[in-house]
Amino acid sequence: MKTFVHSLRTAIAASLVIALGAAGPGPASAQPRKDSLVLAMTLEPAPGLDPTAGAASAIGEVTLYNVYETLTKINSDGRITPLLAESFTPSADLKTWTFKLRRGIKFHNDEPFDAQVVKFTYERAVAKESTNKDKAVFANIASIDTPDPHTVVLNLKNGNPDLPFQLGSATASIVEPKSAAGNGTRPVGTGPYKLEAWNRGASIVLVRHEGYRSAKDVKVKRVTIRFISDPAAQVASLLSGDVDVFPRVAAARSLKQFEGNKKYQVLTGGSRAKVILAMNNKRKPLDNLLVRQAISAAIDRKAVIEGAADGFGVPIGSYYTPGAPGYVDLTAMNAYDPAKARALLHRAGVVPPLELTLTLPPTPYARQGGEVIAAMLDKVGIKAKVQNVEWAQWLSGTYGQKAYDLTVIAHVEPLDFGNFARTNYYWGYESAKFNDLWGRIQGTVKPEERNKLMAEAQRLVADEAVAAYLYQPTWITVANARVKGLWKDVPVFANDLGAMSWQ
Repeated sequence: MKTFVHSLRTAIAASLVIALGAAGPGPASAQPRKDSLVLAMTLEPAPGLDPTAGAASAIGEVTLYNVYETLTKINSDGRITPLLAESFTPSADLKTWTFKLRRGIKFHNDEPFDAQVVKFTYERAVAKESTNKDKAVFANIASIDTPDPHTVVLNLKNGNPDLPFQLGSATASIVEPKSAAGNGTRPVGTGPYKLEAWNRGASIVLVRHEGYRSAKDVKVKRVTIRFISDPAAQVASLLSGDVDVFPRVAAARSLKQFEGNKKYQVLTGGSRAKVILAMNNKRKPLDNLLVRQAISAAIDRKAVIEGAADGFGVPIGSYYTPGAPGYVDLTAMNAYDPAKARALLHRAGVVPPLELTLTLPPTPYARQGGEVIAAMLDKVGIKAKVQNVEWAQWLSGTYGQKAYDLTVIAHVEPLDFGNFARTNYYWGYESAKFNDLWGRIQGTVKPEERNKLMAEAQRLVADEAVAAYLYQPTWITVANARVKGLWKDVPVFANDLGAMSWQ
């Protein structure tokens, strides 16, 4: 885990000083399928297939590096390499970034890719009507110069050492101006795959784009992506051979059925994801710090990890993961202490039982972990009424309309600490102190100073118990042993289909 995060940090740092160049029934039944593959995911993308407009990471799982491409690419080991760019070069103060673009690239609709397209994409991301969840990244761009069709110069307001990573994320997908408005249902990109069909609630089919610049290197011509949220059904789909690859599968309790079996491969890898119990800071009595601290103190993180992820996780005490630059261990700050939780509720003037709703999306970690958390809260006088919702409901009601008290969710983006500075964000946290601190972080490029400020930010949001910070998950992938090109570590949620092939 630490090695993965260290390599991620090293890769980003390296990009700042050099210009990077381009660089019985069972799995055996899949033997004849040399050019097709069935991959499964827990969640279906919602509301559409435009990662620059929706918040769900499942959109990027389907589209990133497959349908859409970005100027840079984040690799499984954390290295950042050029993709639609041939190279990128920063100025000494990291305020000016020059990208040299690949030539001769076209979108699926045969429109050309050039500097003006990049300019359109980034200006669209920061437009007033934009719903891009990484809007702040693009708001830091003061101006965009296009001195020729194959050169883009980004002039930033504040130097940004993380820019190569951020421009490789799904939210930075390059879109074609004429078709961009329809990308939710008819995605058009420069990637190796095109959308053939979307059977909502069941599957998506992607087919190889024969006009792709290196189509012959894309070995899998047809990919069916199935959506399976139930853990038992996930395991059954693999055992039956109906699914060839299941990244981030909820199979921890069934691993013995796959480990040691030559028909399968099991990969466990690190991530920068954070599973949290989000609290609606705008709702009473959750607007009371003492109540939020009480909820945090009522939760035994290790027991949650066992219940939600069968032990595959590491406790966290703030919205940051071990090994990340500037990480500090704050698990003792709001440690498990039921007696303290009861005392804090008493100090807050809460007369038990305190009744709250606990909204759970369909992911296994949320449903299983939520039941464990509800039982813990009950022991300190909090009656958490569990409300199971489908993913689309969670996105629209919980995330969009903020119609919730508590919810369990994994924030999988590695560089999203700035969520605490977002206005009208779903957890309702507003802090002038944090906003000032975050502004100082954004204005600092020296690693030592930046890490020191990041440590301060971690302490602030832990002290204010904005959420109950639970654990950093370890992701499990189970696949047919003959499938090559799978990611082990998960710096971003992506399924790099163009790199996959059959032995």
